[in-house]
Amino acid sequence: MSYKILKKQAHRLGEYHITPLRKEDMFSIMHWRNQQIDYLRQAKKLTKADQIRYYESTVMESFSASEPKIILFSFLKSDKLIGYGGLTNLNYLDKRAELSFLLDSKRTQDKASYSKEFEVFIALVKKVCFEDLKFNRLFAETYDLRDYHIKTLSRSGFKLEGKMREHVKIKGKFVDSLIHGILRKDYVKR
Repeated sequence: MSYKILKKQAHRLGEYHITPLRKEDMFSIMHWRNQQIDYLRQAKKLTKADQIRYYESTVMESFSASEPKIILFSFLKSDKLIGYGGLTNLNYLDKRAELSFLLDSKRTQDKASYSKEFEVFIALVKKVCFEDLKFNRLFAETYDLRDYHIKTLSRSGFKLEGKMREHVKIKGKFVDSLIHGILRKDYVKR
């Protein structure tokens, strides 16, 4: 499958690359989402039926849309699926999108490797956002439980733009939600 809106479907950086979200990856993604539910805006564990329905209605529809609401990619290392993510909440009038990223649960255990692979993913998605779509802004919302995730955003050019105090409740405790953003002009400078 390919996104009608994109001129270039895949991007590569060394042994890593992104390609439009593949159907065969949906159950691995479901598994990772269920394992990492505390870090996601997901209220309940996903079922296979939920995942099939989402892929067939939302993802499939986005491939042919002239202004899709999401543009998601399978993230591969040496042609093996290691994660997924992309652009969500796309706003074509204001030329902005939200960054989405999830890595294989096993790969999240090594924080240094996680940060490296997240940084590579960000670099690839910024190409889509700023070079292909010509958007002005890319932003991310992160719960303040993952300092390594937040540091990677900063190293990748994102600026802390705000904090929503005690915004979500995770395991009975309220945590802050942080908003980071990068503008196209900052991306071009780098």
